[in-house]
Amino acid sequence: MGHQEHRQSAAAQTTSIPCAVLTISDSRTEATDESGHFIRTTLTQAGHNVVQYAVVRDEPAQIVEMVRRFAAEGCKVIITNGGTGIARRDSTFEAIDALLEKRLPGFGELFRMLSFAEIGPAAMLSRATAGVFGGTLIFCLPGSPNAVQLGMERLILPELAHLVWETVR
Repeated sequence: MGHQEHRQSAAAQTTSIPCAVLTISDSRTEATDESGHFIRTTLTQAGHNVVQYAVVRDEPAQIVEMVRRFAAEGCKVIITNGGTGIARRDSTFEAIDALLEKRLPGFGELFRMLSFAEIGPAAMLSRATAGVFGGTLIFCLPGSPNAVQLGMERLILPELAHLVWETVR
C-alpha cells in the first residue's frame, strides 16, 4: 500500500482523535497561554477532541508525570509547547526523549528546515521532537506562537490521522 492509500485508510478509520495539550513554561498561565490556546483551537477545528490540557513549570518530573497521566487516560496525541530551546531551564527535550519508545526524527528535521526558511540560522536552537510513548504520539514544539502555528499547520495537522492510524493498526 502506497502513501496515498495509507492516508486515505487513515482518514476513513481515524476521526475525532483524543488529544492533550501540555504547555511547559515558568511564566505562562492558562490565562496567558497563547500557544496552548492556538493548539487546542486548531485541533478542535480539525474535528479532534482536546480531552486534557495543563500548564506546568519547566521541571522534568512535572513534565513526565503529566505525559504519563495523559497517555494512561487514553490520549492518542499529546502536543507540548515550550522548553525545547537550549536555555538552562529548557528541559522538555530531555524529559520527553527519555520516555520515547520510537522517535520520529523527521519531525524535528522538517520543523527546523521550515523554521530556517522563516527565521534563518536561529532555527538550529530548536530541539523540536516527536515520537511514540505507550501507543501515544507526542509532539514537542517550541513555545513561540509563530513556531506553534508552523508546526501545527505545516506538519502535525496534515498527517495526524495517518500518524495515529500507524500507531494503532
